[in-house]
Amino acid sequence: MNSLLEDAQKAGERVGLKSDKIVIRGGKPLNGRITVRGAKNLVTKAMVAALLGQTPSLLKDVPEISDVEVVRGLLEVHGVVVTQPAPGELLLDPVGVKSAHFAEIDAHAGSSRIPILFCGPLLHQLGEAFIPDLGGCRIGDRPIDFHLDALRAFGAVVDKQPNGIHLTAPDGLKGANIALPYPSVGATEQVLLSAVLAEGVTELKNAAIEPEITDLIMILQKMGAIITVEPNRTIFIEGVDELRGYEHRAIFDRNEAASWASAALATEGDVFVEGAKQQDLMTFLNIFRKVGGAFDIHEDGIRFYHPGGTLKPVVVETDVHPGFMTDWQQPLIVALTKAEGTSVVHETVYENRFGFTEALIEMGANIVVHKDGLAGVTRRVPRRPLEQAAVITGPTKLHGADVRVPDLRGGFSHLIAALTAEGASTISNVGIISRGYEHFIDKLRQLGADFTYEG
Repeated sequence: MNSLLEDAQKAGERVGLKSDKIVIRGGKPLNGRITVRGAKNLVTKAMVAALLGQTPSLLKDVPEISDVEVVRGLLEVHGVVVTQPAPGELLLDPVGVKSAHFAEIDAHAGSSRIPILFCGPLLHQLGEAFIPDLGGCRIGDRPIDFHLDALRAFGAVVDKQPNGIHLTAPDGLKGANIALPYPSVGATEQVLLSAVLAEGVTELKNAAIEPEITDLIMILQKMGAIITVEPNRTIFIEGVDELRGYEHRAIFDRNEAASWASAALATEGDVFVEGAKQQDLMTFLNIFRKVGGAFDIHEDGIRFYHPGGTLKPVVVETDVHPGFMTDWQQPLIVALTKAEGTSVVHETVYENRFGFTEALIEMGANIVVHKDGLAGVTRRVPRRPLEQAAVITGPTKLHGADVRVPDLRGGFSHLIAALTAEGASTISNVGIISRGYEHFIDKLRQLGADFTYEG
């Protein structure tokens, strides 16, 4: 069995999906109301943070997604007792934390990259940590060098072995001055989770400042950490002797909200996304409006809809927060195939994030990917050596096709494309979508999509 199919099946099984295929008959607008809960990119990290506490933590608004189940399994093999006191809540008790065998870690980790974030907390609690080879979505290199360099700066000893990486901290972790070469979200999380119990003060320069990072800092502060966010992406962390558990309601998943917004626009529909909030979507909302989409802000969510008329082409440059997120461009590109004229998306974060466009081209989209980006154009975001550009010319009518999901956001984009296409499309490897989209099959049903799914 190829690894992608195996990953998809395992991911789907974790949340009760029994089939890896869905058949969608397109041409029907999505209309209705769905709910988004806690952000995948916060919830999974908040679960890891519970390892640092001396008492249990309670996390609320936890979505039923595959990545949550992966982290739960990893915590449990390390002795953390995880229970569900109410729907959407997890109680995490780290009192019995212990070392885990490589085989157990590897069995639960699968293709997830989350294990790297266990290193700091486990080094504090146990004096050692082991992580297997890391996987994740096939959208770019995503090297872990940033993580390992940061851990070495804290005093960790890194031993690369054939089946993974073993880390020890003979003298404990000490505060450090760390400057990231790029404001990586994962590396920023690594520093935060490692620095809060390290001896002394840590200064982190060029840190990521995504809303999920802010939410993680709020969690750590609740636990007893001392963290100061300074201007110019600088964070100071004063190490403390111990931390307690937290009670926290996770920030909403802005990536899922933007995905359903793009689906509403592409299908000429009208979708109310309960739980979505304006502040963390402001950059997306600007582009959504420029394309020709409409939205209404409400206290309990945001209504996204196609107001009629012609969609307009746009130029988008992905960037770290507060820029336009790389996770937003994939679903949006499907809507841009309906715009009249030529749109350009400059991808500056991941070097392989346009792989999903191959299926769109097969479905009839006019998309040209420039592997080395486009030079000589006016830019707001500084050019990066790894960047690519996609030029989308529309409007084009998409037609049904057999499509294999390549990654999380690309997979959801394929669902949107199938929903807009003439005829039927068979989407396989849909289990990958369950890594970050809670109950997406049920939500498609709620919005009136025409599809067949057995499982």
